[in-house]
Amino acid sequence: MIDYKKHITIEAGKRSGKPCIRGMRITVGDILGYLASGMSMEEILEDFPRLNKDDILAALAYAADAQNNRAILKSAA
Repeated sequence: MIDYKKHITIEAGKRSGKPCIRGMRITVGDILGYLASGMSMEEILEDFPRLNKDDILAALAYAADAQNNRAILKSAA
């Protein structure tokens, strides 16, 4: 499994403190929503060229850990 801690950040002043991809304004929830709506990984990467495949996999890994109450990230103050 990918180490999502290298890809997911939480900043109090960004997107209301939601987990984001590498400090961007794209949240884990955004990525999950795109996938749930039927977008492929390739379509997401085409629409958001600053993302990479590992970012999407990190969002999935983080969501899996969060669902199992294992997600651990430190907020950047």
